[in-house]
Amino acid sequence: MEGLGRVVANGNGGTFARNSPTQVSLLVLMLWTGGGEQPPIACAQLTGSRRVKITITQKEAAVSIQAWWRGTLVRRTLLHAALRAWIIQRWWKQKLVTLLEKRQRANLDSYVRKEWAAVRLQSWVRMWRFRLRYCRLLHAVRIIQLYWRWHICHNRGFIQGHYDVKGNQMNLELEFSLGSQACRMQQCIPLPIKE
Repeated sequence: MEGLGRVVANGNGGTFARNSPTQVSLLVLMLWTGGGEQPPIACAQLTGSRRVKITITQKEAAVSIQAWWRGTLVRRTLLHAALRAWIIQRWWKQKLVTLLEKRQRANLDSYVRKEWAAVRLQSWVRMWRFRLRYCRLLHAVRIIQLYWRWHICHNRGFIQGHYDVKGNQMNLELEFSLGSQACRMQQCIPLPIKE
C-alpha cells in the first residue's frame, strides 16, 4: 500500500488524499478495464476546472478496492451496531419516561388523597364547632324565650284555678289576672251521671 499511485496534475502539483471517494471510484473503473499483469493503467477525470491523470497498477488497484470494501463492511457493521444501540437506548428512555409518569401519577394520587382527607377532616371540625355554637345559641334563645314568656304573662295577665268533684257536682274556681285587674269566678257545675 506504500505506492498507492502516482498522481500527475496539469502542472499544479495537486494530490488526492488517501482513500478519498474520487480515488476509490477511479480505482473501481481501472479494475474493470482488464485482468492479469498488464502495464500501468492511466485514467483521466475532470475535477472541478482541472484535469487529473492517475497511473496505478492492477494489483495496487485490487488491494485498494479490497481495503475499501473491508472498510465499507466494517462501517456497515458499526452502523448496524449503532442503530441497535440507538433502538435499545430509545426503548430504555421510553421505559424510564413511563416509570417516571407512573411514579408521578402515584405521587399525585397520594397527594390528592392526603389533601382530600385533610379537607374532609377540616370540614368535620368546622361542622362540629358550628354545631356546638348553634346548640349554645339555641339554648340561650330558649332561655330568653322562657323568661320573656314569663315576663309577658306577669305583665299582661294569667289564669289560675282549681276544681273539686263531689258526688255529681264539680266545683270550679278560676282566678284571672289582667295587669292591675283581677277577677275571681266560682261555679258549681252539675255532672250528668247515670245511676
